[in-house]
Amino acid sequence: MHGRDRARPSVRVRLPGPLVSPVDGAGAAPPIRVFLLDDHEVVRRGVRDLLEAEPDVVVVGEAATAREALARVPATRPDVAVLDVRLGGASGGDHEGVEVCRELRAELPGLACLMLTSFDDDEALFDAIMAGAAGYVLKQINGSDLLTAVRTVATGTSLLDPRTTSRVMARIREPRPGKPEPSRAVPGELARLSPRELEILDLIGLGLTNRQIAERLYLAEKTVKNRVSSILGKLGVGRRIQAAMLAERLRGTDAGRPRP
Repeated sequence: MHGRDRARPSVRVRLPGPLVSPVDGAGAAPPIRVFLLDDHEVVRRGVRDLLEAEPDVVVVGEAATAREALARVPATRPDVAVLDVRLGGASGGDHEGVEVCRELRAELPGLACLMLTSFDDDEALFDAIMAGAAGYVLKQINGSDLLTAVRTVATGTSLLDPRTTSRVMARIREPRPGKPEPSRAVPGELARLSPRELEILDLIGLGLTNRQIAERLYLAEKTVKNRVSSILGKLGVGRRIQAAMLAERLRGTDAGRPRP
């Protein structure tokens, strides 16, 4: 009796598991969650149809106004927000989409904001980047490029590559009537940077990568990377181009101030 009741040693057999991704049980990563903000219903519908035709993208919400977007985005928790910069069309005086980006990024730091804008609008472009946008695309973009942009920013990668940085910085530096010449004096906001960090910041503004900066200054690439991280932290920004554009704008503003 006792012999029968004696517990038998357990034997564990490891069977081959199903060939699925550890991300979910369907064998694929979860789709990219996208929110759309545009005051034109036709535009929203077109972008939604384009995105939802792809198996790896789902539109979780949309809005026609800034107020609607600020209320709905936190509830839908998207990975990417595609935001029209100028709500109300060309007659709109304010870049409401930029303000939406700034407020959403403050509440949801992991959210990637992709701005729909015109590259010719330098002020809107500058404001969008300083608000933390991961990138911007023209309204005339073709469908495949928009999909690529959404997938790129969803991975945490910025669309603002060194070539774009150089092009944008050139536009900011472009002389315009009534615009003071940039000063090479160091404004107070930049005074916290070391001379070497200021040098690196200038090279970032020229569109150089970390490797190119390292070669130019005869430094290790890792050293440059650490210096760039320090620059971003001291200036309170999250992206290289934000730091470069902030520095150029500060210098331009400083040029219009009376010298002591």
